[in-house]
Amino acid sequence: MSAPVLEAKASFALRGHNPDVLTCIANLSNDEVFTPPELANQMLDTVANAWAVAHDGAVIWENPDVTFLDPFTKSGVFLREITRRLTEGLAEWEPDLEKRVDHILTRQVYGIGITQLTALLARRSVYCSKEATGEHSIAKSFDRHWGNIWFERTEHTWAGDRCAYCGAAKAGYERGDALESHAYAFIHTTNPRALLATMFGADVQFDVIIGNPPYQLDDGGFGTSAAPIYHLFVEAALTLDPRFAVFVTPSRWMAGGKGLDAYRHQMLSDHRVRELTDFPRLYDAFPGVKIRGGVSFFLWERDYNGPCTVRTIWDGQLLGVPVARFLDQFDVLVRRNEAVPILVKVRAAAERTLDARVSSRKPFGLATNYRGKTSTVGMREPVRLYANQRLDWIERSDLPANAAWVDDWKVLMTRVQGTSAAVETKFLSIPIVAEPGTACTETYLVAGRFGSEGEAARYARYLRTRFVRFLVSLRKPSQDAARGVYAFVPDLPIDEEWTDEKLYARYGLTEDEIAFIESQVAAHDDEPANG
Repeated sequence: MSAPVLEAKASFALRGHNPDVLTCIANLSNDEVFTPPELANQMLDTVANAWAVAHDGAVIWENPDVTFLDPFTKSGVFLREITRRLTEGLAEWEPDLEKRVDHILTRQVYGIGITQLTALLARRSVYCSKEATGEHSIAKSFDRHWGNIWFERTEHTWAGDRCAYCGAAKAGYERGDALESHAYAFIHTTNPRALLATMFGADVQFDVIIGNPPYQLDDGGFGTSAAPIYHLFVEAALTLDPRFAVFVTPSRWMAGGKGLDAYRHQMLSDHRVRELTDFPRLYDAFPGVKIRGGVSFFLWERDYNGPCTVRTIWDGQLLGVPVARFLDQFDVLVRRNEAVPILVKVRAAAERTLDARVSSRKPFGLATNYRGKTSTVGMREPVRLYANQRLDWIERSDLPANAAWVDDWKVLMTRVQGTSAAVETKFLSIPIVAEPGTACTETYLVAGRFGSEGEAARYARYLRTRFVRFLVSLRKPSQDAARGVYAFVPDLPIDEEWTDEKLYARYGLTEDEIAFIESQVAAHDDEPANG
């Protein structure tokens, strides 16, 4: 092939497009979220900067021996952008464009497709051909059609009604050969290193692992909710012992997430996590993709042991100053650097916290979909029932749990609180003061029980303060406002009326700290802006 023709093909495959075709492809499903090229390049810049720091200013893209792996490639954007950068950086090392590109594609850039379709898409993005050995491929030395972007169908390993590796529901994913199994090979093994040796050869050791793993398993209604799986990919990738690893994932792991407690503890205590870039605002990192709680990417460096530099990006701009801090200072990751000194002051008082007072889910044993009676006709001991957007009646003897609570004054809080807006500002619903003779379904938590209306009213007022809702926000990465989100909130005596002004003074907050709280938490609609 002539040099001009190759140059034209390389230009199409390896350089920026206007528009870039990979910004125009819709996500295939809720677990296959494609990475925008802009975000991929931010992550690659992070790798390049860390490499330079660790190698006396050396440019990673000028090194012909560095190897890269995307173990969960979808559109191929990471591999394409890596190849583009190496093609430019290695120009002096190998002036011949055809030889240079061939070396990069056959010796430096590797990927694992997550489905057959995404593997084909990635090969097309990187090789300009769905087959690496095809007529139009810009790689010339491959003897296998998949080149270095591997995919083979994998099946789930059923242990009862769940996959032993990823937890997929058998009812939703035992679907035959006509549909994708979504059994990702990289996490369906006890030895990822041995698996990669069968793919790419036993002598391949990856210097940089980078990517955007599948986020969750959605069983299509066969289970109660989608289960996260991105942590399984991260854990598997780090067992390969790369020099650097960069992954973008949802940020729910920082303070919550189904089945993510062990992963959160592991990540917060791993002092090899050198940088974390957080996008808390909906749609900032992935335009048009609704990922509750935002997303973030982190840089893990094998030979590093120290604090993590945390930065926040909002609407494309850096917020505040990046701060190096140890992530395990608290049991959850406090995302905003500005919030840390506020929380330190509150925690220094060593007071009991409200999570010990707030009930668990189903405080009276009744599910959200429980429907009581519409009248008290024929009932011996009717109890007023706060249900999902309605008031019902239930016989006291029919309450499965905590019937004694019926006689207390109670403060109820909705278990789910959030909006469809890109930014959450309320964090808790308006408390409901429920008189004796009442109960509730799982829609609500019993946030506190009291002997008098005055106590309940003062407690409800406390929960409405911006101060309380700010502390809740630090542990609330999604719409779920379970008992755990109250674990930073002091359980103060309710013999007085607590206002934001009193609370700010109690904990010695500065004007800047107060301004930060009030910039994050809005007043409820029926109260003055100053609380």
